[in-house]
Amino acid sequence: MTLAPYACHPETTRGRQFPETVSTFRSPFQRDRDRIIHSSAFRRLKHKTQVFVEHEGDYYRTRLTHTIEVAQVARTIAGHLGLNTDLSEAVALAHDLGHPPFGHTGEDALAELMAPHGGFDHNAQAIRIVTRLERHYAGFDGLNLSWETLEGIAKHNGPVTGDLPYALAEFNVEYDLELHTYASAEAQVAAVADDVAYNHHDLHDGLRAGLFTEDDLMELPVTGPAFEEVDRLYPDLDPYRRRHEALRRVFGAMVEDVIAVAQTRLQTSNPQSPQAIRAMDGPIIRFSKPLYQNLKAIKSFLFHRMYRAPSVVKERQRVTAMVNDLFPLFLDDPASLPPEWRADVARAKNRTDLARVVLDYVAGMTDRFAIQEHERLCQVGQNDRETG
Repeated sequence: MTLAPYACHPETTRGRQFPETVSTFRSPFQRDRDRIIHSSAFRRLKHKTQVFVEHEGDYYRTRLTHTIEVAQVARTIAGHLGLNTDLSEAVALAHDLGHPPFGHTGEDALAELMAPHGGFDHNAQAIRIVTRLERHYAGFDGLNLSWETLEGIAKHNGPVTGDLPYALAEFNVEYDLELHTYASAEAQVAAVADDVAYNHHDLHDGLRAGLFTEDDLMELPVTGPAFEEVDRLYPDLDPYRRRHEALRRVFGAMVEDVIAVAQTRLQTSNPQSPQAIRAMDGPIIRFSKPLYQNLKAIKSFLFHRMYRAPSVVKERQRVTAMVNDLFPLFLDDPASLPPEWRADVARAKNRTDLARVVLDYVAGMTDRFAIQEHERLCQVGQNDRETG
C-alpha cells in the first residue's frame, strides 16, 4: 500500500534506543507490534478488567478483548487514510499495557497511594513496562521499541506537559519523546479508536448486565436513531439480534465520522510530513463537533447508569480496599515480594524507590491474582485475629 506523505514511513524511523540489526522480513513497526503481542504484560490483559471485575462474567470485555477491538478499528481507519497501519496497530495494542488490576478503580487507588512518590498514570506505566520491566532480551531491558511507537504510547491522547509522572519523566530524560507536541497521525488514530471501541462495548456490556435497557437507549442521540432504523428494516427482530444490529450501526457511525473529518482536515491543511502533523495546534484525527457532543451525552448516561451504578460502586469500594491493603503490606515488608523482585528491592535507596518497586509489582497484577494475594496475605491474618 502506498503511504501518504504525512504517514510514518518505516524506512525513515528515528530508530531504537539500543541499535539493532534491521529485520529482513518485517518493518520496524511490524517488529514492534510482534514484540508487544509476545510480551508478558500483553498476556496479562486477559485477566484485567474493563468495567466489570474479571471474574464477574465470561461475556464482558476484558482489557485484552478491548485492546483487540481497538487495534481492529485503528487498522481500518489508518488504512483508509493512507497511514501506516502497522504503527497504528502497535500503539493500539500497547495503549493499555500500564493499566493495573481493577481498571480505572485500581488506577485511582494507586495514584493516591503514589502521590508522595511521583504519582501514577497508566500511560506512563506502559512506557515503564516496554522500556524497563519486560526482561526477556539479552541486550536490553524492555522491548526496545522504535521511537515512533514509544511516542505514540506516551502521548496518543495529546501533548504531555506540566508535572510529569515520574515513570515518563525518568525515561524522557534518556530518550526525548518530544512530549510537548502532538503524536503522529497513526497514534492519534489509535486514541480515537479507543474511544470508538469503549463507547460501543460499554453500551453492549451495560445492556448485558441489566444496568439499563434498549428503551433507555432509544432516548439518546446516535443510539436512538440506530434502533429506529433497525426496527424499520427488521420489524419483530429477535431482541439479541436487534441489539447487535443497532449497536453495530453506532459503531459504524463513529468510524465513518472520524474518517470523513480526517479526510477534510488533511485536505485543507495538506501536511507533507509526519512532523507537520506533530506541529499542528490540535489533533488531526477526531470526531466532528456534532458527533462529539452526542457522544458526550452518551458518556454522561453511561457514567450515571453504569460506572456509578450501585452494584458497580459497591465492587469499586471492595477492590479499592484490596489495593489499599496490598500496597502498604508490600511496602512495609518487601521480603514478602517474590524472589525475582529482590534485586529491585536491593537497589532501592529510599522509601520512594521502594514504593516504585512495589507499584511495578502491584500494577502488574491481574484481577484474579490480586484477589488471590489479598485472600492469602490479608484475609488469612484477619481470620487468625478474629479466632485468636
